[in-house]
Amino acid sequence: MLSGGRVVLPTGTVDNGRVVVEGTRITRTAPENARVLDVTGHWLVPGFVDLHNHGGGGASFTSGSVDDVLKGIHTHRLHGTTTLVASTVTGDTAFLAQRAGLLSELAEQGDIAGVHFEGPFISPCRKGAHSEVLLRDPDPAEVRKLIDAARGQARMVTLATELPGGTDSVRLLADHGVIAAIGHTDATYEQTREAIDAGATVATHLFNAMPPLGHRAPGPIAALLEDERVTVELINDGTHLHPAALQLAFHHAGPDRVAFITDAMDAAGFGDGRYMLGPLEVEVADGVARLVEGGSIAGSTLTLDRAFKRAVTVDGLPVPDAVAALSANPARLLGMADTIGSLEPGRYADLVLLDEDFDLKGVMRRGAWVVDPRLA
Repeated sequence: MLSGGRVVLPTGTVDNGRVVVEGTRITRTAPENARVLDVTGHWLVPGFVDLHNHGGGGASFTSGSVDDVLKGIHTHRLHGTTTLVASTVTGDTAFLAQRAGLLSELAEQGDIAGVHFEGPFISPCRKGAHSEVLLRDPDPAEVRKLIDAARGQARMVTLATELPGGTDSVRLLADHGVIAAIGHTDATYEQTREAIDAGATVATHLFNAMPPLGHRAPGPIAALLEDERVTVELINDGTHLHPAALQLAFHHAGPDRVAFITDAMDAAGFGDGRYMLGPLEVEVADGVARLVEGGSIAGSTLTLDRAFKRAVTVDGLPVPDAVAALSANPARLLGMADTIGSLEPGRYADLVLLDEDFDLKGVMRRGAWVVDPRLA
């Protein structure tokens, strides 16, 4: 039992609260002879949920072995991410199918929460750190091949829905229970509205890799922010977004429709240097990842504990709003709100312990300490 901390619940923050853990779950009643850990002066928040992550700890989800992927997962767990969706990058169909097979095994084991295909069905105009020669239109038949390759573990596909086949692919994804995300897109406002009506429910890293907001041609940003059906991803690392852009998103979408993501690549939790993101070489300097050729931002080196601290201490978000963006909202989007995303009885005992400065001091996943505050 953890006692004495400030516990953030969906109903509000409880001072001098407690969280009772029995086995892998949070329970209402403490068992007899329960051990008590005094966490006075600390915040207790739900484990973080990352919808969009390409790797960490020097290991890649896009090309590494099973051991590499597990290393990357563990790196992010050390930073509070107790649930993670592994993201791929643009590649040919055979390669992506192979990656989907490897990642789906880890999803079946419970190591990850599923697979996110970012590319190859994206716009050459907004490709970012994706190989242009491997891009192609979102043919529904090819989209279906990737879904099938993931053996029921496909969670999200990012598409430029204005491309030929885009709207039909959105409908296909919605019919199969896979999140259709609009991203790396050059869509107009009207085309984006059409994709949302067809079933798209996520904006992949809003503001990035899409046309800027315009007063005559508002583009996808306005359509994505205004529609109550859409959850918007934000990369809150201080590089991808100006604080005013983050505030704009929270003001228009509201705290229930924002999900903080990392979009992390291998360098997250590892350090500066040269890396590969798919077939493209990346230089990481001072924690910022950019393509060696062209200089485009290439994912991030962000971890979600840093995103949380920045949200509260720099962006001025209320702690419950940051918790929603890091835990409850992505959990709900994944259809997992009954097991993760909050510190309510019956959920998995996934939690993060933060000190008064919002620095991470402990991480528990499924009732076991990943970062044990008693050893700090």
